[in-house]
Amino acid sequence: MMLNIVADDFGGHLVTDCASKFPGNREGVFMDTALFVTVLASVAFVASHIGLSTAPLRSRLVARLGETGFQILHGLVAVLTLGTLLVAYSQASHQIYLWPPGPGVRHLPLLVMPLALSLIVGGVLIPNPSATGMTGTLDRTEPARGVLRITRHPVMWGVGLWAAVHLVANGDLASLLLFGGFLLTALGGAWHLDRRLAATEGDRWRRFAEVTSFVPFAALLAGRQRWVWAELRRPLLWGLGLFALLLAFHPALFGARPY
Repeated sequence: MMLNIVADDFGGHLVTDCASKFPGNREGVFMDTALFVTVLASVAFVASHIGLSTAPLRSRLVARLGETGFQILHGLVAVLTLGTLLVAYSQASHQIYLWPPGPGVRHLPLLVMPLALSLIVGGVLIPNPSATGMTGTLDRTEPARGVLRITRHPVMWGVGLWAAVHLVANGDLASLLLFGGFLLTALGGAWHLDRRLAATEGDRWRRFAEVTSFVPFAALLAGRQRWVWAELRRPLLWGLGLFALLLAFHPALFGARPY
């Protein structure tokens, strides 16, 4: 059986004859091995990140390994699954398009990435009650500062925006598996953190949640939070600087021009 995949590639046509890649395939057309491994690694990456953080499993593992042992196990699993995912993605076919990555779609990262990087940088620069070992910041007079005024999960949303916009801009199956995995892990993990911290921290977390928002800008638009530009200056400058660097070195690092 022969499968021809035709996609509009910036005004032209790209035809991939999958049968030519698998001359020994007599039963039909199958994904190449790397693409199949990408599927497995993406599922394992998402499942391990969210699964290991569920209260019942996490509690049992912490009881056996201790908090430090659990964090080491979590880190090892993350490195193993992420490494496998990245290697498989780099070797997988990128010619199976789910939608045409035309110029309008292709340039979306140029609009979204400055915000995504500013959220990530801002989330790293300021103590966040949802981060490991940081719940003590819930007792501060004003625990939501900086980018936490935009969303209580700035790093997760920064990664989620990065993943979502690259998924849309690429349009191929392999990118859906890679970036879709990051998107599910980031936003699913943030949602799970909200539920877990609400259960473990009680009123302390609820007071914090009342003046912040899961969705970026929602608390600000609802009047539950206020803009403080002085607190956002450093994250914005660092985010824009990092964006400029990635823009300049993107072709060398990732083999694709983002513009």
